[in-house]
Amino acid sequence: MTNWAARLLARTIDTRLKPIGMSSGYMPVMFALAHGAALSQRALTEFAEIEQPTMAATLSRMERDGLIRRRPDPEDRRAWLYSLSPEGLEKSIKVREAGREINEAALAGLSEAEREALLAGLAKVVANLETFLGSAKATR
Repeated sequence: MTNWAARLLARTIDTRLKPIGMSSGYMPVMFALAHGAALSQRALTEFAEIEQPTMAATLSRMERDGLIRRRPDPEDRRAWLYSLSPEGLEKSIKVREAGREINEAALAGLSEAEREALLAGLAKVVANLETFLGSAKATR
């Protein structure tokens, strides 16, 4: 059920974001950089919890689309720092609005207590899976 819900949420968000030239894959980067931060690819990869090649491809597409800018990292000559462009900052507001709208639609009909219980339960599931993945990595 969680997989089904996640796929439906992503599809619904993608449908909502498509008219502004965005996709749900951009959301973690948009959220991480929305407050004017400039972050490395490594920091963005850790924030989004996705594989490095996926982040590299996402950043490449976002740069191509004019949503982010990159500049050399003054503390690491091998790295780049990424930040939102003015257009990216403008679109980040629309992305947040879409996220709130879709979350509200997904939670419609649930009481406040049910919403809190659902979110608390999902937080426990996430923590359990992160612990499990950490344990699995340690045994390799």
